[in-house]
Amino acid sequence: MRRRLDPPRDPIRRPRPGHRPRRRGRCLPARCLGPRGLAAAFALALLPALAAAAVPAIEGDAIPAPLTGTAGDPARGRAIAIDPRRGLCTLCHAGLGGRPEGDVGPNLAGIGARLSPGQIRLRLVDGRVLNPDTIMPSYLRVEGLERVAPAWRGRPVLEAQEIEDVIAYLATLRGGGETR
Repeated sequence: MRRRLDPPRDPIRRPRPGHRPRRRGRCLPARCLGPRGLAAAFALALLPALAAAAVPAIEGDAIPAPLTGTAGDPARGRAIAIDPRRGLCTLCHAGLGGRPEGDVGPNLAGIGARLSPGQIRLRLVDGRVLNPDTIMPSYLRVEGLERVAPAWRGRPVLEAQEIEDVIAYLATLRGGGETR
C-alpha cells in the first residue's frame, strides 16, 4: 500500500474554511503551550533565579560560604571519598586510605592543614577557576563541559551536600596520615 505524502505546510498561516479565529488575550498558557510547553515556560522564568543560586561566591582562591545550610559530616565524606565509583578521589589521589590510590593528583594527606575549607570547596566545585588546564573534574559545575557521557549531561558528579561532606572529611586530614 502506498502512502500519500502530505503537501508541505504553508509558511503563512491561513485560517481553515469555517474556522473562527480566537480573540487575542484569551489563550490560557496550559491550553496554548500544552503541559510540556508550560513546564518549559516555568523553567525559563525560574532560570535566572536558579542560576544565581547555583553560582557560589568566590573570594580570592576560596568559596568561603557552604553550599548548603547543613554542616558536612566527615564520616559520610570519608565514605564518598574512598569509594572509587562514587567520589572518584582515590583514582587520582593518595593519602585517603582507600584502594586503589592514584598518583596523578597531589597526595591529600595533611590537606586540612594546607588549605582552608573554602579553598578545598573551590577546588571541588570548579578547579578550572584556579587552573584552566587542570584535569580534575568539576564536581558541581555542569555547564561548559566537554566530552561528557550522555548519562551525566546536566548532572553534577556529587550533590552540594555530598561535596560539603567530603570537605568536612578532608578538613580533618591535618597530619601526615589519615584520621578516622
